[in-house]
Amino acid sequence: MSTAGSRIASFLGGAAARFGKVPWREIREEAFDRAVLVLKAACFVHVVNTYVVGIAFVRGPSMLPTINLTGDVVAVERVSPRWGSLAVGDVVILLSPENPRKTVAKRVLGLEGDAVTFLIDPARGSASQTVVVPGGHVWVQGDNIYSSRDSRQFGPVPYGLIQGRAFCKVWPPEAVGLIGQKL
Repeated sequence: MSTAGSRIASFLGGAAARFGKVPWREIREEAFDRAVLVLKAACFVHVVNTYVVGIAFVRGPSMLPTINLTGDVVAVERVSPRWGSLAVGDVVILLSPENPRKTVAKRVLGLEGDAVTFLIDPARGSASQTVVVPGGHVWVQGDNIYSSRDSRQFGPVPYGLIQGRAFCKVWPPEAVGLIGQKL
């Protein structure tokens, strides 16, 4: 046998011996423990984001000047809608009644049982209409009534479409701050 062949055989024999000394059981257990820890963390984040507090990217002209036209990232607390403790003036994130794939931000102007008077078409005149908000619904409108599709077009919104209450702008940095109630 050549010297090169004997060196290769010696190396492979040594590698096999070293390979056999690796603590595979401990490595497997450590990997499993870490995977379980990552899974638990992911579940925790999901639960907090879905049921307690999360963030949402909101953009468009309907909430000017409260929300930038190019968009703001807002913190959304999800407890108030579940407990029915929204108030007139709160900014809410909800599924659009016209397109359930779209999420929109609007301000609550009336709760169930409230009589809400609104301008039918503010760009064309001062004609108004009064509506009583039915049970289980809220009346929402954008702050920029000239460029907003809201309850004036699609009527009162079922409480079940509300995903949360926006309470704080978190991005961009120059706009960070609480989102106040506007009455």
